[in-house]
Amino acid sequence: MKYILALDQGTTSSRSILFDHTGKVVATAQREFMQHYPQPGWVEHDAEEIWSTQLRTAKEVLRKAKVTAKDIAAIGITNQRETTVAWDRKTGKPVGKAIVWQDRRTAGFCDKLKSKGAESMIRHKTGLVVDAYFSATKLHWMLQHVPEAKALAKAGQLAFGTIDSWLLWNLTGDQVHATDVSNASRTMLYDITTGAWDEELLKLFGVPASVLPEVKASSGVFGETTLLGGSIPIAGIAGDQQAALFGQVCTRPGMVKNTYGTGCFMLMHTGTKRIASGNNLLTTVAWQLGGGGALEYAVEGSVFIAGAVVQWLRDGLGIIKKSSDVEALAAQVADTGGVYLVPAFAGLGAPHWDQYARGLMCGITRGTTRAHIARAALEGIAFQVADILNAMQADAGVRLRELRVDGGASNNNLMMQFQADLLGVPVVRPVVTETTALGAAYLAGLGTGYWRSQAEIATQWQTERRFEPAMKAAQRKVLMAGWNRALERTKGA
Repeated sequence: MKYILALDQGTTSSRSILFDHTGKVVATAQREFMQHYPQPGWVEHDAEEIWSTQLRTAKEVLRKAKVTAKDIAAIGITNQRETTVAWDRKTGKPVGKAIVWQDRRTAGFCDKLKSKGAESMIRHKTGLVVDAYFSATKLHWMLQHVPEAKALAKAGQLAFGTIDSWLLWNLTGDQVHATDVSNASRTMLYDITTGAWDEELLKLFGVPASVLPEVKASSGVFGETTLLGGSIPIAGIAGDQQAALFGQVCTRPGMVKNTYGTGCFMLMHTGTKRIASGNNLLTTVAWQLGGGGALEYAVEGSVFIAGAVVQWLRDGLGIIKKSSDVEALAAQVADTGGVYLVPAFAGLGAPHWDQYARGLMCGITRGTTRAHIARAALEGIAFQVADILNAMQADAGVRLRELRVDGGASNNNLMMQFQADLLGVPVVRPVVTETTALGAAYLAGLGTGYWRSQAEIATQWQTERRFEPAMKAAQRKVLMAGWNRALERTKGA
């Protein structure tokens, strides 16, 4: 029996997961890597460490499953999006550190773009708001501030990529410099209507066309790797949130999923129709299937800090030993005792888009305990998700029937119940919560004929647990009012 290998390169760890034909996890391997914070608001990764941890987990997962390269039908890649890598085409060496999607160093440049009146053009072409989140301002910063990047770009020797491109380059022995439509749509250099890099945007950001990867469909063969003991096609690539949407089989317009990872990301599939948000959400490319398929779109809301707030409780405050301890600690109290925690550590994402907002905890009394803070942290994640869903429903003009959830924190039953209560709609968790990796696997499998169709894939999705809303509307209203008061205090701080 053959398997699909998914490489899931996230913000804090690199993982490899092996799936069988039924979409079940056969084996998994994971390694965390260093986070670098050279200045307040700056976040960097070592691109070589990302590559080495990713390759190591791929080898490890094959060993664990006792399989070899000949047992792998294809490889799918999914990745943290917007994180920006530049490297030397001749040596394959990165130029400086990768600038992570959370990094805020280009906030001032974004303000300048807005003051120049560039925002409506950017929004029209890319579906994105002007924010330091996206790759173009990060690449612009590199070309301005890293002499080596500037010199290599002038010599036509610099390569730019998001993490998928960096992995693909290394997997193929420096042979393939490409990305897929979903990742390209997050750079702020790509026109999501024409499906091409845009000259006006390249000029605006001072980016030479020579640094860009080729843009391909999300499903189809990109190249081959021989680094795992035999030749394996790399046949699927999608940014992590689009991959999760595909893995959750949200392939019909109006279907919504939310991923609880380091950040929190809610996407609504809108089919081949591009919906312009009137509520500060993003319009993004969901995917394009090979064989001349049309671009498919989604509306997206991003929460910058979700699971990362639990890591902060663990590493910053030391009130839990491991992340999984948070649910038991939060369950020690029936409510937060009036405490609200707004985790705007890296500004506020959708629908607020305040890059200068900072985190806040309020409502603390002498009776506040670790348990209240832990509960407030979990509820802070759920409140942010509710803000996005309300904006999304207003944009699409439809009321959500259910929210499909995935990601590490979706296994937290206390938080999922509170999320259902807050939204007033059922929250549904699938049997396989590794839907980001599964989406990449599905795209790769479709790209090589391992699975025949989307219909075949859809039959594999199964519910593990359904959380029904139980909170009275009046209580929900009181909680949301308290959250909104706390939120106002964080803005522009």
